[in-house]
Amino acid sequence: MIKIQSRTLTSELLLLLAALIWGTTFVAQRQAMEHLGPFTFNGCRFGLGGLSLLAILLLRNKTRQSLLNRTARKDLAIAGVWVGLALFAGATLQQKGLVWTSAGKGGFITGLYVVLIPLIGLFLGHRISVSIWTGAALAVAGLYLLCITQSAKIERGDGLVLAGTLFWAIHVLLVGHFARRVDVFSLAMIQLLVCSACSFVGAAMTETITISGIGAAAVPILYGGILSAGVAFSIQIYCQRTCPAAPAAIIMSMETVFAALAGWAVLGERLSTRNLVGCGLMLAGMLAVQLFPPAEERAPSSSPPVA
Repeated sequence: MIKIQSRTLTSELLLLLAALIWGTTFVAQRQAMEHLGPFTFNGCRFGLGGLSLLAILLLRNKTRQSLLNRTARKDLAIAGVWVGLALFAGATLQQKGLVWTSAGKGGFITGLYVVLIPLIGLFLGHRISVSIWTGAALAVAGLYLLCITQSAKIERGDGLVLAGTLFWAIHVLLVGHFARRVDVFSLAMIQLLVCSACSFVGAAMTETITISGIGAAAVPILYGGILSAGVAFSIQIYCQRTCPAAPAAIIMSMETVFAALAGWAVLGERLSTRNLVGCGLMLAGMLAVQLFPPAEERAPSSSPPVA
């Protein structure tokens, strides 16, 4: 059994707040697509998130002093570029996929990262437990019921979001690797700015950037930038200092539930009985992996993807 007595109520509530922000951000992403291209929205969103973290970092004397160190700057630059590129790939595929799929389905499919992470570990020589195989089987079954239509094909948007989920998993693994070597908040800021820069390059090549479009999508940009990228990511890092990985992931997996509820309440999206069963199986798969992890994985971990 997982011991949860050590978790504080404050950490639990804050992590639940982060999950709520990430889940409802899927609605903001869908709404932004009415005015902006995927690259432009991500460029604005992650750039705003990075600048909000920069403001916080400038108030931290210790971090500012570490950034003046040449070795620290080099380590941060290398880590930030790699993590930022993974974030860029995941966010781009997710955002493009949301043009053709619902916010609720997008949230559930993205949640598969908690299953993909240990599966990637298999190729890295990690030992895979029975709970991981069980979780993977439940998640795949749920994905089939949620996304496969009568024509037995995954819709275009679902496939893009699923491809993005692979990069979200890679992103989590990279953060876990580099977070032990550099300041995590500095890494958060740099990765957001790298992702923003790459997104603007993509926008300049494939989209038309207009001030009017950015202004029309101001609310989704503010929500997705300051709250989702800046605030929620910072909350998650802070809380996982005291909340072990397994219970923290259980709470944050509520992101998928909030995404479906937000899609229903705000966008009027509907899920059939088949879809709801699929959602339930996917959530069960995610919880199976997190409730009964191998003993060596029960330590505090790195961050999940920023929606």
